[in-house]
Amino acid sequence: MADKPNQLARGKISVSTQQYLDIAEIKDDVVVMRDGTLRAVLLVSSINFALKSEEEQEAIVSSYVGFLNNINFPVQIVIQSRKLNIEAYLAELKQKEKEQLNELLKIQTQEYIQYIQELVSLGDIMSKSFYLVVPYNPLSDKHKGFFSSVNEVFKPATLVRMKGKRFDRYKVELMRRLESIASGLASAGLKTVQLDTQGLIELYYNTYNPVTSENEKLTAMKNLQITE
Repeated sequence: MADKPNQLARGKISVSTQQYLDIAEIKDDVVVMRDGTLRAVLLVSSINFALKSEEEQEAIVSSYVGFLNNINFPVQIVIQSRKLNIEAYLAELKQKEKEQLNELLKIQTQEYIQYIQELVSLGDIMSKSFYLVVPYNPLSDKHKGFFSSVNEVFKPATLVRMKGKRFDRYKVELMRRLESIASGLASAGLKTVQLDTQGLIELYYNTYNPVTSENEKLTAMKNLQITE
């Protein structure tokens, strides 16, 4: 009987998570929401606007205004600031130090590693990532009434599994939007890369688990073993 409260608590947590998570599945570089809409995410580069000349700044602003005026669907701009993790970089430097045959270069590599470690210890070095979330809604939500929307919030999530031609058709429309977005941002000097399935999973995992994700990294999809 002592384990029963714990079992109930675990059950409540599981139900609560499913109830409030809007994602039904992630596949083929696309996020399928439980309401049947799709999402794709672009990683967008940054530019140092302050270092540009006045003419270049005007050209960038003009291109960006043109980009905004040419899209006829909503987009979401997400900026994430996270503590820079340089463990992999330090491990690579230490490996090069071991392989270094030149004694002078070996000492310089050791000093550089120490310098980087001391620099990081002085304060948190943050990195910024810029994302553009592009949606596709095959159906209009205008016909939904107030009570219908409220009901969706409080009922457990019903996973929408899209298969076959329907998903492929929706994805084609979503990809057209991505091409339009990428072209418009390129005119402003911004480069874009679409997140693949692994990138999307990591993005949402880090977003929903900001503390846990720092210590527990996700396993690559190719290394996962799924049993039914």
